Amino acid sequence: MKPFHANGRDQNTPATPGVTDPLPSKPLEKRPNPSPPSDTSVRQEVSTFSRRRFVKHSLMAGAALAVPYFIPAKALGRDGSVAPSERIVLAGVGHGPRGRYDLSAMLPEKDIQFVAVCDIQRTRREQAKAMVDTHYGDHGCKMYRDMFEVYGRSDIDAVLIATGEHWHALASILALKAGKDVYSEKPCGMTIREVQALAEAAQRYGRVFQAGTQRRSQENFQYAVYLAQSGRLGKLHTLHASVYIPRRTYDWLPAEPQPPQEECDWDRWLGPSPWRPYNRRYVEGRWRGHYDFEGGANFLDWGAHTLDLCQWANQSDHTMPVEYEANDRGIIGRYANGVKLVCDFLPDPFGDRSPQYHTATGTCPVRFIGAEGWVETGDSGKIVLSESLVKTGQRQFKKPGTSAADHARNFFDCVKSRALPVCNQNIMRRSHIACFAAAMSWELGRKITFDPVQERFVGDAEANRRISRALREPWSLNV
Repeated sequence: MKPFHANGRDQNTPATPGVTDPLPSKPLEKRPNPSPPSDTSVRQEVSTFSRRRFVKHSLMAGAALAVPYFIPAKALGRDGSVAPSERIVLAGVGHGPRGRYDLSAMLPEKDIQFVAVCDIQRTRREQAKAMVDTHYGDHGCKMYRDMFEVYGRSDIDAVLIATGEHWHALASILALKAGKDVYSEKPCGMTIREVQALAEAAQRYGRVFQAGTQRRSQENFQYAVYLAQSGRLGKLHTLHASVYIPRRTYDWLPAEPQPPQEECDWDRWLGPSPWRPYNRRYVEGRWRGHYDFEGGANFLDWGAHTLDLCQWANQSDHTMPVEYEANDRGIIGRYANGVKLVCDFLPDPFGDRSPQYHTATGTCPVRFIGAEGWVETGDSGKIVLSESLVKTGQRQFKKPGTSAADHARNFFDCVKSRALPVCNQNIMRRSHIACFAAAMSWELGRKITFDPVQERFVGDAEANRRISRALREPWSLNV
């Protein structure tokens, strides 16, 4: 197999049939071949190799020839493993519950090798290292507190980013700049500007990027999208995406004594977010709902999945809705082609999801409605069809929508082929921006209009001021 981490093909081939992208991709930059040594340098090297050293090396070489030369089957890939030259070398940055879940989904892949874990909390570093070392049966995984030490390793091909979401965009951009391919958990940024900068960085540095919206890689959601795109539902007119009721708070938790940097690097945890005093609940995961650490008023926690699937069903990966208006029950959007998008607020998203959805379909449900029928599905894998389609095709799929295994596999395949993953930077950019625009209508409490080409709100200075947020020095998106 040709080397995949240096001089792959141009990043311009979608990995999924039917999903295209009009934006051009920048070819990967080829590394220059090292210059051959000059005759002078060769002569100087030979002259320093004394007769005594020559005899010593000759004796050692002879002894080596006398011993049978053995290469372990594992090193050649003959025991069912993958030879080192065929493996993707990975590192992880951020190893809380989600990061360790992703790690558990990626470790079984035979052609990947995790060599490093990074987290600002010592306990999480150690937990992730234990997972990796237990899987491989050795102690080879290195621990880091500083992600820049990980990015500086030339042997690492790709990085999993699973930090808190206030770090997702910048940590990914810095990894891309360092020449790493990136799998980033969602939401991939805190603002419209951050996801724009992230998508632009993936293009500029010619790297493979996958957003962790894994439901695009699940068969039941793929089947529902197929019904919508194939015309089996008739002319599509309404898309339903389930989301949480939005929320936000500007409060600070009470200050607590700050731990030693080696135990928890609080300044690095804050990163580009505004400074505030340490409280252990932030680093334990209870940063959610706090404006400084969560973008889009919690809309993107599910919306990054469900609205993204609606984008796909409407064949709108190249665009997004042009109007958004919030009410007490949800947010109504409209595409330029007239299709309506309904983002339903769920009072009990992990319990009874009726009457908006069938609870049996599971979490993160979506529904696509056409003139001749409708389809609904969610994380349980169950497909619910309108009476007109009840005899059509598959009704139940086995894998849950929460599984990241197939999505990770798609990323690894694209790292090797240099194709665009199913949730590449361009698809992520538009579906995330649509989520931020929908959340903006809730925050402002009024209807807003959006230009999907300019990626700006139309005639709305207040909304446009909220496209970006200031980052705490010295952090910047201009890297």
